[in-house]
Amino acid sequence: MDPAAIVTAFVTLFVVIDPVGLAPLFIALTTGMGDAQRRRIGWRAVAIAAVLLTLFGLAGDSILSFVGISLPAFQIAGGILLFLTALDMLFERRTERREGQSAENDTDPSVFPLATPLLAGPGALATMILLVGEEQSTLHTAMILLVMASVLALAMMLFVLAGPLSRVLGRTGTMVVTRLLGMLLAALSVQFIIDGLRGTGLYG
Repeated sequence: MDPAAIVTAFVTLFVVIDPVGLAPLFIALTTGMGDAQRRRIGWRAVAIAAVLLTLFGLAGDSILSFVGISLPAFQIAGGILLFLTALDMLFERRTERREGQSAENDTDPSVFPLATPLLAGPGALATMILLVGEEQSTLHTAMILLVMASVLALAMMLFVLAGPLSRVLGRTGTMVVTRLLGMLLAALSVQFIIDGLRGTGLYG
């Protein structure tokens, strides 16, 4: 596989998944948790995202066609679910639930929204389908999967640093960041919906 193609694939996945941008979101979604619990959630989210991205890279077109789901519909559904999470962050519903529950029984954000749609969102899943489909060879597919794994490894490294960063911010700083990121997450979810509508041809 051409080294330039590997670099292009890495940059594409890095921009789409955006590990740097997800680190503050990870802090906001795991507010009040200890470092050990944060690491468990981070590893679980990355592992699930890796499975989803690999699955869609190898058989994404077939999966969506088999169940009769178009990629635009997938984007719209992901956007709606992500918007609901953004509302929780904006109105501190997650914080209220945490104060009334123990950490072990609290809502686990590793599957949703961390693994999907934040790490393995519609854009990342579609990117895997496109990158793997560029060349029909085992070596090409293996290299794309390695590139994907390297991007997720960077995301996990940033997740591990979330604990020290949240302690620096303190409770007030974390609340401010959570509200701000809730707004940004709401905007991102609306963008998912717009992209999905554009893909259906209903929106220009």
